[in-house]
Amino acid sequence: MSENKTKTSEIKIQVDLNENNLPVQMRWEAEGSDMNKSVASAFLLSLWDPSDKNTMKIDLWTKDMSVEEMKQFFHQSLLSMADTFEKATGENLICDDLRDYCYHFAEKMKILPE
Repeated sequence: MSENKTKTSEIKIQVDLNENNLPVQMRWEAEGSDMNKSVASAFLLSLWDPSDKNTMKIDLWTKDMSVEEMKQFFHQSLLSMADTFEKATGENLICDDLRDYCYHFAEKMKILPE
């Protein structure tokens, strides 16, 4: 009988806080990748709790991240979520709708290239 072998990989996120506990700098790294103490200005982390059937999340951004950068970050995150959802479920029609909304979001936020 063959044994299922698993391995562990670690992702680390380091957040430097100021005296008011606001993030001033963030770095992350992932084992087995080229990411080594890479600087980040924001991150959205969502974890699914299968027992409670609920999402646990952490949303952080540095105090110096501009509103314009946040608009672009959300736009790109929403597009990425559409891609991920489509890959995981095959639900291409609703993902196309989500991408249409992302275009609308970008238009409203005035972040489309001119």
